[in-house]
Amino acid sequence: MEKSFFAAVADRRTFYGIGKESPAGDDRIRAVIEDAVKYTPSAFNSQSSRVVLLLGRQHDRLWDIVMEALRKVVPAENFTSTEEKVNSFKSGYGTVLYFEDKTIIESLQQQFALYKDNFPVWAQQSNGMLQYVIWTALEIEGLGASLQHYNELIEIDVKSELGIPQNWKLIAQMPFGKPTAAPGDKQCQPIQERVKVFK
Repeated sequence: MEKSFFAAVADRRTFYGIGKESPAGDDRIRAVIEDAVKYTPSAFNSQSSRVVLLLGRQHDRLWDIVMEALRKVVPAENFTSTEEKVNSFKSGYGTVLYFEDKTIIESLQQQFALYKDNFPVWAQQSNGMLQYVIWTALEIEGLGASLQHYNELIEIDVKSELGIPQNWKLIAQMPFGKPTAAPGDKQCQPIQERVKVFK
């Protein structure tokens, strides 16, 4: 039986322990991502978010690129923990890359000058919703994921490696796989301090 919406929301967590197995087939993962991209809302229906799904050797190659980039900026004596962290992402089944098409955002800025400063913000908000929809959908499929941001370090190399258009801006990376370790306890602030109701 499929999870209810709020059960999936509650169960969606940051999983660092992931393996190279998937309870969902590649076609199912692709379908879930395509539906998320299609139905996640965006300002002015701009649909500027872009997604790249990496599986198999392309997933592994991404994390090799991350490792190579970090080796250039992290001191050798401190690199062991960095290497372990990156290898934990590489040990997953796949990675979702999130982008924004800058051409669409810039076009909207020209068409609607009054809202010029808002369009980049709204695009980020929409991309965040897309990340959350995909993350929760992967949870429903039995997959654990986390959200990473190595953008500035790897964007040029990732675009070159995959032939990604230059007008796509890299926003985030989401490695995923079958959970191999439970996430830590989630500490929640008192809800009364976070939600106010006025009548």
